[in-house]
Formats: sequence, structure tokens, C-alpha cells
Amino acid sequence: MKKGLSILAILLLLISCNNDYYEPVSQGNSQLSLNIPLDFPKLNNSVNSNRPTQYGVELGEKLFNEKRFSADNTISCSSCHIQANAFADHNGQAIGIQNRVGLRNAPPIQNMMFMKFYNWDGNILELEKQPLVPIITHEEMGSSIVEVIGKIKNDFLYKDLFRKTFGDDNITAERIYKSIAQYEYTLISANSKYDKVKRNEGETFTESETQGYLTFQQKCVSCHSTELFTDQSFRNIGFPVNPDTNEAGRGRVTGIPADYMSFRVPSLRNIEYTAPYGSFGQFPTLKSVLDYLNTGVVEADNLDPILKNNGNRIPLTEQEKNNLISFMKTLSDSKFVQK
Repeated sequence: MKKGLSILAILLLLISCNNDYYEPVSQGNSQLSLNIPLDFPKLNNSVNSNRPTQYGVELGEKLFNEKRFSADNTISCSSCHIQANAFADHNGQAIGIQNRVGLRNAPPIQNMMFMKFYNWDGNILELEKQPLVPIITHEEMGSSIVEVIGKIKNDFLYKDLFRKTFGDDNITAERIYKSIAQYEYTLISANSKYDKVKRNEGETFTESETQGYLTFQQKCVSCHSTELFTDQSFRNIGFPVNPDTNEAGRGRVTGIPADYMSFRVPSLRNIEYTAPYGSFGQFPTLKSVLDYLNTGVVEADNLDPILKNNGNRIPLTEQEKNNLISFMKTLSDSKFVQK
């Protein structure tokens, strides 16, 4: 009997030593079954250790909408990530507490579990590490995680949800981050007209959409590939440069000159809902983006070869532009944005 207990104790010790991020999970907190699209890229590795659960997602959504995250209790994650805009907003640059203006615009939150990088410059590799950024950024929430925990630690509803999610009501920074990430992992958009056509669900493209898809395959798919409509690479495509001297694009993260003013290629899914376009809202409409690419972009030593080798432009006729916009609108998922 004593020998059996000793073996059990050793096993428990080994488990605890090899899982630094272990969290107790309530027995009644079942893992959610998500509808993962067949042709989407593989999951980000962090998803496997933080699978969405019933109460984890409920808690994460509540935290996502919690204005007490900000120093003056006026701004939540959902203030800048609005569902009707594919969880983006319509500001060229994000607006935080006291109308402080951020460096860049708020990117949409969709299909996060399939992304390899987060943010325009890819400085975050695991979604669980993202929530702290807006909390502590002066131009966004201007607070601290210690202050946030102090505000909600005695809230009965939160204590109940943390207990249901993790097995006890201890509110910690890591649990906050994990819960928000679980909620964001459930924001999967794969039910657009394009998806329905591909799945042979009775939808068909119009002539303009069909021609737009052909132009897309000829002139856009090099960057906007995979079923996410982004290859998740970082490229300088010669958009007008942000005058803020703090901006360097991917170069802010790597310190490599070749990455200067390179940004993560955005997904085209739900692009209809996410204007303005560009890292700081340089373009008000899709048409203005295509006009700019056709006319000629800003020269740069590290300009993407696709542009540099083609006279710094992507030549498009007016008809091709109109058809491309028609096709891009087939990527709109009205159910996802509840429109």
C-alpha cells in the first residue's frame, strides 16, 4: 500500500513539474465542439493548450466587453472591435480613453485560431499574450492588469464564472488572458457566399464576381492565399507612410532594415465591413486601394518584388477593379457580423 502511494506521489510530482501552465478546470466545464472548416490552415499551437470551453468562452466574452479594463472605465475590447465591423471599427487609428489616438487602426478579430502572428507587425505569437497589450498601452486603456483585477475581484458574477471555468474563484492575470483568447478562438468566419459556392450549397457567382475571381487569381492570390485570404507574410507594398516616427512596421519587432514598413498581409474575409484600409486607415474605400495600386505605390528599397518588378504597380482596368470588388464582397459573412 505504501509503495503504491509513493508511486502515485512521484507521478503527481512529475506531472506538476512538466506542466508549468496547468490550470484546474471545473468538471462541469465541457469543451466546446467548434465547426473547423476543412481547408483552413492548421491551428496555432497555443490553441491545443487552451481549448474553448463552455464557461471559459462565457467568461471571455464578458471580459471582452468589460469597460473596467480601462483606467477611466470607458473602454472595453469591444469598443474598438465591433461585431458589425467584423470586430474592427471605422476609425483610421484606434481611439482610446480620453480620445487618445493610437498608432494604427484596430484589426478585425476573426479566425484567430488559424493565425501564426497577431497585430499588424506580428509582435504576438500566442493569442493569450495579446490582451495585456491594450490594457497597458497609454493610447488605449492606459491601465494595468493589477488595477483590472482589483476592480473585478469582488464581483460576484466574475467569481462565479471563474469558479465554473477553473474550479475555484481565484482571479489571476493568466486566467483572464486565457478566457479572452478562448472567446476569440470561437470567432470563426467561414459562411460567406464564396464558402457556399465552394460547398455547392445552391449559391452561384454573378458574371462580375466570376470575372473578379479570375482577376484575383491572376493578380492578388500571391499575397492573399489560403482559405484565410492571407499568406500571413509581412510585406512592404508601398502604401503611404505613417508620419508618426514611432512607426516602422515589422521592423519595430525585428530591428531588421529589410522589415521596415512591412506589415502582415490582412485577410480579405469580411473586407467589405472593415473600412478604412491600411495600417492607419490611409484609404477610405476598396476602390481607392485598387486605384492606388494601379497608379503606382511609394518606392522603397524593400518594396515587395511583386510590385518592384512590375513598375511599382499592379495594373488594373476600371472593369477589373469593379469585378474585384464584386468578388471581395462574396467574402462577406453576414451571419458572422449579424447583418
